[in-house]
Amino acid sequence: MKVQQILLKEDNWKVQLETIGFSASLFLCFVSTSFKYKENVLKYLKNKFPQSVLVGCSSGGEISEIAVSDKSLSLTAISFQNATFKKVAINVNDVNSSEKAGYTIGRQLNSEKLKHVIVFGDSENVNGSDLVTGLKSNLQNVSVSGGLASNALGLSDTFVLNNYNIVNKTVVAVGFYGDNLIIGNASRGGWGSFGIERLVTKAEKNILYEIDGVPALTFYKKFLGDKLYRGFKSPDLTFSLSMRTSDNLSRVVRSIKGVNEADQSLILGGNIYENALLRLMKFNADRLINGAEASAKAANKHSETGLAILISCIGRKNFLKQLVEEEVEVVRETLGERVSLTGFYALGEIGPYDDLSPCELHNQTMTITTLSEC
Repeated sequence: MKVQQILLKEDNWKVQLETIGFSASLFLCFVSTSFKYKENVLKYLKNKFPQSVLVGCSSGGEISEIAVSDKSLSLTAISFQNATFKKVAINVNDVNSSEKAGYTIGRQLNSEKLKHVIVFGDSENVNGSDLVTGLKSNLQNVSVSGGLASNALGLSDTFVLNNYNIVNKTVVAVGFYGDNLIIGNASRGGWGSFGIERLVTKAEKNILYEIDGVPALTFYKKFLGDKLYRGFKSPDLTFSLSMRTSDNLSRVVRSIKGVNEADQSLILGGNIYENALLRLMKFNADRLINGAEASAKAANKHSETGLAILISCIGRKNFLKQLVEEEVEVVRETLGERVSLTGFYALGEIGPYDDLSPCELHNQTMTITTLSEC
């Protein structure tokens, strides 16, 4: 397996593209919506590598080795020695088609030799929780990871990359096949829980209406107090929710994206389920960085060289600010210098808690996939 990782800036993208040193069969591309030359880069790659496959999405920050950049393009060139792969892309007419899209992807990619699927979705038009439900229905014994496209300035104008085309209302996925593939997966957050578990008594999709029979926003105003609640008027992600269903001890995090004063509901970053159990969560910078380290340790697989795909939440980047590269540096220290790092900051991370867990939609995690050949 050959991997070359390069970071393109607006003042050097032509020179950097000329450094690609082999005929790559697959490109991973994560790019800022404000990077002016993205169409030029795609045209260059299409002309020079017409047989190659390119997938990726827009990002709220681009990861390339230990650098976290804005207004840039993180490009990974990959060539496999023995493994093979297959790309599929599914149109999503509206958010209600998300589960069907996941089901179709799983049906088209699944086979005896399938080892892993990586998936990228348009966050404006895809419900990540429903997408994961559809994926799991046909991929029960296959690991899945990926993320939802982001934008440093907000939700609007996100996109995915399907070969050399910039598209929306689309989910693109790549299935990897072969007995020589070594795959590692993990998702960790670094959160700390506080308070007792509370019961979700009314919810629909990603809207939380009632906690313990009390309107969700009313509950939060009372629980947090006026000083903390002020952050939710333009949500600051300092406090989120951990959720578990009554028959599952593992938890997933749900960030609070907004509030609805009219019906006193909370708008979350993923689906929430009636009769689920919730706890309030908080974090600090050290906890987030420790969470990234824990994710790297859990995803680390023995191989001389390889690639690690880091998908972290845009909320983590906004909270860490100038410390954001520390969560990437700790991954580098854990995985070693011979593993290339790529990735992006997302509006939802897809992956298992570890290799023995089912795929889930997460918020506020560092989700890592390691990929190599033996």
